[in-house]
Amino acid sequence: MNWQRRLFDLVQPQRGRMLAAFGLSLLASLASIGLMAVSGHFIASMALVGAGAAAINYYTPAALVRLFAILRTGGRYAERLFGHNATLSILARLRGWLFGRLIPLAPAALAEQRGAQLLSRLRADIDTLEQAYLGLLLPSAVAACSTVVVVIVSLFWSGWFALLLLPVLLFAGAWLPWRLQARHADDAAQIDRDAENLRAAWADALAGRAELMVWGMEDALDARMETLSAQREAARARAQRGLARADALLTACSGIALSLALLIGVLGMQQRTLEGPGLAMLAMLALAAFEPLLPLPLAWSRLAAIKAAALRVFELADRTPAVSDPVVPVALPKQNDLRLREVWMRHAEHGEWALRGVNLDLAAGTRLALVGPSGAGKSTLAHLLGRLYPYQGSVTMGGVDLDRVCADDVRARIAIVEQTPYLFDASLRDNLRIAAPDADDAALARVLAVAQLEGFLHNLPHGLDTWVGANGVTLSGGEMRRLAIARALLVDAPLLVLDEPSEGLDALTAAALYKALADETRGRSVLLITHRLGGIATLVDEVAVMEHGRIVARHDLHAAVVAPTKLPAGAAISP
Repeated sequence: MNWQRRLFDLVQPQRGRMLAAFGLSLLASLASIGLMAVSGHFIASMALVGAGAAAINYYTPAALVRLFAILRTGGRYAERLFGHNATLSILARLRGWLFGRLIPLAPAALAEQRGAQLLSRLRADIDTLEQAYLGLLLPSAVAACSTVVVVIVSLFWSGWFALLLLPVLLFAGAWLPWRLQARHADDAAQIDRDAENLRAAWADALAGRAELMVWGMEDALDARMETLSAQREAARARAQRGLARADALLTACSGIALSLALLIGVLGMQQRTLEGPGLAMLAMLALAAFEPLLPLPLAWSRLAAIKAAALRVFELADRTPAVSDPVVPVALPKQNDLRLREVWMRHAEHGEWALRGVNLDLAAGTRLALVGPSGAGKSTLAHLLGRLYPYQGSVTMGGVDLDRVCADDVRARIAIVEQTPYLFDASLRDNLRIAAPDADDAALARVLAVAQLEGFLHNLPHGLDTWVGANGVTLSGGEMRRLAIARALLVDAPLLVLDEPSEGLDALTAAALYKALADETRGRSVLLITHRLGGIATLVDEVAVMEHGRIVARHDLHAAVVAPTKLPAGAAISP
């Protein structure tokens, strides 16, 4: 299915308003042409009456002039009302549709997409698609229908005039816009690419401003952005020169049409087949016929950008989710025993394997620490349990393979605190209630206390209503992780996965956090991923060592001494 057809199918719910806007726009355009033609005929007739004292029907043309004036004004207003209403509704639908298609793709199928690119698809590309109807289709359809009506009306007055006017209208309304967009398609693509690169550069500059300042790279980024801006402005200047030439040719075509009208009219008057008012009407009709054609060069210059935006949006929306729910899902049993058998997983389709045949048993109520060097695959295992990436092998809970269960049901059983949790640009309360929308302030304060944030909460100027900023910019790394822990505790899931929860914390705070978590999660399973082994015996009973994507050893902290050769270099476990 081509992009035009797909776009039309998406805007089908607004078809009625779109047709209404087209009808009203055509009515206003024809009324404007009719007003010019009738006014020319009427003024010329009144001049002849004044010169020769002849009598004419004054009321009919005067009524037509008033009618056309009212229709033109009212039609323009109503067309704007219906057209923009339909367009805004289309934009809302397209954004919601695209966002709905993106959700199942994250994060695995969107790993190579930069945040600025995704924002560009959702905002800039959807805004560009707005022009498909209001900026291209509507003026083109109105111009085509108006041209047909003008030629038919001209036939009733002069067949020769209609025959000569038609090729001029076709040149100005069809060939000229098409030629303009074909000639400047590369410029439009250049403008589009540079605009997206500029948005990405701005996003990188704002996000990494501190690093740019530290390493003295601000001037280099400024130079790059100036280059992109210069390229974009040069392409835009070429496109604008093309539009100016097209406008000049349109003006020339209207002059040619006027000359033809005067020539045919004078010949008709000499042959007594046309009177003076008819000549004035043909002249005004020739000029007014080009009014609907004036927006076409600009409208068709948007075609390349609209096509590129549509192809990018549909390419993104058509991606296959890396992890999808089964067609006929099964329910998870009440048992929460977790078992992994020969599990292989990687983050990219052709990337290196992060997990290489992992075997792990985690019985209900088990508290296990997963340790190992960076890059061993510990965080990847957390992503696996969150059903964020596809895998090979078997992962079961209560004996049921997780591939047969809805991802939401799995996540209701497994609460995961990532190593780099994300916080939304919202209040502290809103960030916590993502996990439990109905949680009251008392429940929020309780989990914050468990996460050792009670004193932090009391010192906030607005308490739970304090704004945390984009990705928790107002918080430290340790505060962000503890806030994420508090959020996970609100779920009350049977299995809690903690990825480096003590990172950025001093030893006393980390020990207090582990003690509070041990009390809070009594009876539940805990999988602690860490490279800091101090104090973990407070929270966990066993340690599993991971190296190169495999679990190479597992020990009971309270029954045996951990073999030092199996632990990360320099590590030691303390109670």
